[in-house]
Amino acid sequence: MNILIVEDEKALAQEMELFLTKNNYICEVCYNGISASEKIAVNLYDFILLDLGLPDYEGLDLLIEARRTNPEAACIILTARAEVNDRVKGLDLGADDYLAKPFSLLELQSRMQAIIRRKFGVPQNVVDLDGFLINLTDRTIMYHVNPVNAITKKEFDLLAYLLLHKNRTLTRAQLGEHIWGSVINDDYDSNFIDAHIKNIRKKLSAFAPADWLETVRGLGYRIKTSV
Repeated sequence: MNILIVEDEKALAQEMELFLTKNNYICEVCYNGISASEKIAVNLYDFILLDLGLPDYEGLDLLIEARRTNPEAACIILTARAEVNDRVKGLDLGADDYLAKPFSLLELQSRMQAIIRRKFGVPQNVVDLDGFLINLTDRTIMYHVNPVNAITKKEFDLLAYLLLHKNRTLTRAQLGEHIWGSVINDDYDSNFIDAHIKNIRKKLSAFAPADWLETVRGLGYRIKTSV
């Protein structure tokens, strides 16, 4: 998932970036509000971690911008401000949660996972798709009791992102942006997505057909499920 960290305390921002990157998130960092405003205007994010106490920008104004240009992004306010009014105003403006500094990075991750479950309607960390058990926390796939070990990190990222948006068609561009980040490498092209999906199907079919992973002709891909 694609994360924007907006935090003027560089040490904290870098600590969050390192922690989240190790936990398989794609992170961009802004140390001021102006650069964050520019990125929010042109890029789409899954999460925005926003410090309200920015030196050059009113954090609540940035939250308003994010809600307007990134309406599907989840937003967690990170601030040292203790006033209840700031918390209430931020939540009223569309923030999904609030963490007061100092906070534990494990708590941040837990809050993000709770928002993901609530936002995308995936109440359990383990989802059963016709016998394939996809564990979004441990990042593992089992077919009944048999591990599907051949799936790569990027292939799992694709499956997990499609699962979070189950029954919704995602274009190749959407998948590329949210799996590889908002700034795509020069050697990237949309065939990468097709190749990854083909590999996923081949690896899953060694156990059983994965008919729930559908191609929507001319558009992209989706996971169709009643879960």
